[in-house]
Amino acid sequence: MPTVSVERTYLRLAVDRPLSRVSTSLPTGVRFEEASPCPVALYRRLYAAVGEAYHWLDRLSWSDGELAAHLGRQNVRLWVLRDDAGDGGFFELMRHDDEAVEIAYFGLVASRHGRGLGRAMLARAIDEAWKWGAASIWLHTCTLDGPQALPNYLARGFLPFRREQYEQMIADP
Repeated sequence: MPTVSVERTYLRLAVDRPLSRVSTSLPTGVRFEEASPCPVALYRRLYAAVGEAYHWLDRLSWSDGELAAHLGRQNVRLWVLRDDAGDGGFFELMRHDDEAVEIAYFGLVASRHGRGLGRAMLARAIDEAWKWGAASIWLHTCTLDGPQALPNYLARGFLPFRREQYEQMIADP
């Protein structure tokens, strides 16, 4: 497997930061459903379907027991974007000891790209984090993510607070 240089950017949305939103209305038949705790099989399917294009590897090696324990934690919540064609993406929130909420995973399957669903899903993730009592909301993205990821986060009011470089092994195309 080849290795590539990757830049990871951490971004934060503070409570006092006004949120600049675009329309978050969803097309007919599109909805968000909370799946907390998320069944392991559903999580594996979503993680693979969304993450394959972006080289998500972290949780592929987790056993079913490790995933079930993680997904069953009270500080982890997950929502699935669903429509008439099935599951179209998900976001995972993780509440930390300092009351910050991390958008730990966020993404759409390829067939849902280009329809404005990412903007609406991010707005929903932000709303759910605030409703959960977040002191701040943070996430990270990297140069392996889709080209609209960083602009979407910036447009919702997230500000970068740290960058790092690392090497990542990726599957051959």
